Amino acid sequence: MNALERRSTFALSSIFALRMLGLFMIIPVFSVAGQSYQHATPTLIGLAVGVYGLSQALLQIPFSLWADRYHRKTLIVIGLLFFALGGAVAAMSESIYGVIIGRAIAGAGAVSAVVMALLSDVTREQQRSKAMAIMGMSIGLSFVVAFSLGPWLTSKVGISGLFWVTSIMGVLAIFMLFMVPKTTRHHQQRRQDYWVQLKQVLKMGDLNRLHVSVFALHLLLTAMFIYLPSQLIEFADIPLSEHGLVYLPLLVISLFFAFPSIILAEKYRKMRGIFITAIVAVIAGLIVLSFGYQSKYVLLTGLALFFIAFNVMEALLPSWLSKSAPIQSKATAMGVNASGQFFGAFCGGMLGGQLLILNNTTIGWSVLAAIAIIWLLISFGLKQPRYLTSLVLPLPVDRQVDEWATQLLAIHGIEEVVVMADQQVAYVKLDKREIDDEVRQDLAHLVGKDLAI
Repeated sequence: MNALERRSTFALSSIFALRMLGLFMIIPVFSVAGQSYQHATPTLIGLAVGVYGLSQALLQIPFSLWADRYHRKTLIVIGLLFFALGGAVAAMSESIYGVIIGRAIAGAGAVSAVVMALLSDVTREQQRSKAMAIMGMSIGLSFVVAFSLGPWLTSKVGISGLFWVTSIMGVLAIFMLFMVPKTTRHHQQRRQDYWVQLKQVLKMGDLNRLHVSVFALHLLLTAMFIYLPSQLIEFADIPLSEHGLVYLPLLVISLFFAFPSIILAEKYRKMRGIFITAIVAVIAGLIVLSFGYQSKYVLLTGLALFFIAFNVMEALLPSWLSKSAPIQSKATAMGVNASGQFFGAFCGGMLGGQLLILNNTTIGWSVLAAIAIIWLLISFGLKQPRYLTSLVLPLPVDRQVDEWATQLLAIHGIEEVVVMADQQVAYVKLDKREIDDEVRQDLAHLVGKDLAI
């Protein structure tokens, strides 16, 4: 990765992590701390936790449709302001209804897909999986930090103070956006009607399989972490306050498997094989938990398998999505995918609660394993994605940039030109298989030199 890609990846991953940290810190404490609010009932407390994901799921697609037409950085700022405002409303509320409203407002800043689309703009195709992997790992790390930090912060500043912390994190995330360069996108297909654009995305079979994948992955994750803590206490004799110390080493171990898998997927074009293998690892982990949950070490082994597979999938899914989505509808496709992610988390929370009521651990883990097997069967239809390559070219000094970009797009094999005027460079995304001698000559004429492709 070059310096621009490293800086942009760090900034956008930090934005993701700060939002997720604020979200996750609430989860392990609110079921208890929420009882102090006026009019609180178990149902309303659950709604206060879940309404964030519900509003996220509903608004990801509108935000992503706008992101394919307007400046992505502007939309991210608007979303983060919603996130900060919602935290402030919840912090100032004395009634559970005020907290529900605040959480709904915070969830209205549904910019996950916009952040990922911006990251795909400022990274070359051959570095995309690495950038998405870093973003995925930042989310996983924020999860572990939040579950360790949330109870401690609540004991110091109370639940209202915790909401103020989430609001401050939203504001800090806005400042991180200044590290990302301004981009201007050029592509071959012109603007479509919103509904036409959405229908085009929803008709693509491989994209729908990826949406099912992210739904299943986050359903299983959320259900697990409602269902798992009580078993770590009962069978592994690990108190709740030390669960973060279990998750952190497992996350670190999973990185040693995730990064080589991502390199293999990208460099050797083995993405589909590794993707299917990761789903099999999820199934294996859940089957291990189904039969060996009463043993501390078997329980941790099953959890480790799931963590490894989860981190591989978190890195591969956005990269695969960015390769398969139509260039002019990339943010829209990511928005549908993000809606699937948050709706999966919402359904996983409900399912995890029902599994607890069952009071049968073997059946509970078996249900989750069955869902993963259905996910695997659906995913067999996935085709290997296209592998584009990005060239970094200096902007011309003797002609208009828009005219130059249009001339580039007229060349067969070039899919998109992303211009970063402040850095005086452009990323030109092309399919190497379509590049012949004639195309090389046309490129050399426009650029002023021969290019090694």
